[in-house]
Amino acid sequence: MDGSTIVKSVQDVATPDPVPEAPAAWAAIGALALGVFALVTSEFLPASVLTPLAADLGVSVGAAGQAVTATAVIGAIAAPLTPVLTGRFDRRIVMWTLMALLCASNLLTVFAVNLPMLLVARILLGASLGGFWSMAAALAMRLVPAHALPRAMSIVFTGVSVATVSAAPVGAYVSDTLGWRAAFMIAGAVGALALLAQVLTLPRLAPTASPKLRGLLQVARRPSVAVALIGVLLVISGHFAGFTYVRPVLEQVTRLDVGAISLVLLAFGVAGFFGNFAGAFLAERDPRLAVLGGAGLLAVSALAIVTLGASPWVVATALTVWGFAFAMLPVGFQSWVTSEAADQAELAGGLLTSTFQVAIAMGAIFGGVLVDRLDAVSASAYAGVAAASGLALVLAVRRGRAPRLSTSEPCQACS
Repeated sequence: MDGSTIVKSVQDVATPDPVPEAPAAWAAIGALALGVFALVTSEFLPASVLTPLAADLGVSVGAAGQAVTATAVIGAIAAPLTPVLTGRFDRRIVMWTLMALLCASNLLTVFAVNLPMLLVARILLGASLGGFWSMAAALAMRLVPAHALPRAMSIVFTGVSVATVSAAPVGAYVSDTLGWRAAFMIAGAVGALALLAQVLTLPRLAPTASPKLRGLLQVARRPSVAVALIGVLLVISGHFAGFTYVRPVLEQVTRLDVGAISLVLLAFGVAGFFGNFAGAFLAERDPRLAVLGGAGLLAVSALAIVTLGASPWVVATALTVWGFAFAMLPVGFQSWVTSEAADQAELAGGLLTSTFQVAIAMGAIFGGVLVDRLDAVSASAYAGVAAASGLALVLAVRRGRAPRLSTSEPCQACS
């Protein structure tokens, strides 16, 4: 072997081949999006079937509502632990297992005869949800080229947008016509379809490393990651404080009837579908631009509701913009954190998912306290202030240079 051959061999090892944009890889991204749709649909269903579910199980509506809390709490715990506990397994097998947990959750819900059975089912969903989100971006990084990651994540998050638009109205309609158990049966069927799609499309993805618990702290201490997580706590808690309690505003301040409220919320969801792609467009240039755009529009929308909440047209427009703005945030935050911790993408995804879950709980709890002690628009006021604070934080640390999206191991099935 001559010297030139040796040099070439060393260069081949040091510089892995770029990940090609193969059709098979994008089919796998589509399968992940279908999994997200199944997960988010299952997560949102209790809200639309809570009354008949509680009556059938013989518990109060408040007690049945703890099914949502159980999912969020377990999801926050499962997100950082899943990469650590499954570090030595083929990543596609881990994803298949998580989707199987989703199917088991819905099946157990269909046959639940009491509250404990329901809570166990929702705990399984929380484990599936947290684990899936902790690994989604890391898998996408290995399926597509680095420059295409924001586009890939926008496709994955399309599942969130579609579920947000359809889960509640479809769940309510099915529960009224066929019963609440039928709604979960349909969600389980969608989960099974997503599992099949992932079995057919996900390539073999051997673990690149074995994440350790101490790695969570190391990732969280990276300055830019820490800023992103604080931004999530501010902006996402603001969103869930305001939007969770937006119906009292529409009823008591804007004085809309049920039909008009449904149309406004539909506009919110449809706008979110397009906001998801706008966030991806900005994130391909700099993920922080998507966060800045989403936080800024959310702050303006919330404050418009606070100051001009009596005007139906202003509120309808503000909530439409709000839906567009919020959809920009997940893909922005996900791309930002992943780009800053590409070497520990699964741990970073787990931290981000946990932070999202904490922010959701914070927003719902704090918004409820404000509404109970002050008035209906106080939660929207907090949403505006929190989003503006997140906007100011990101502006303060942004230096005008887009973070580089680092590559991970190439897709073995696509090369």
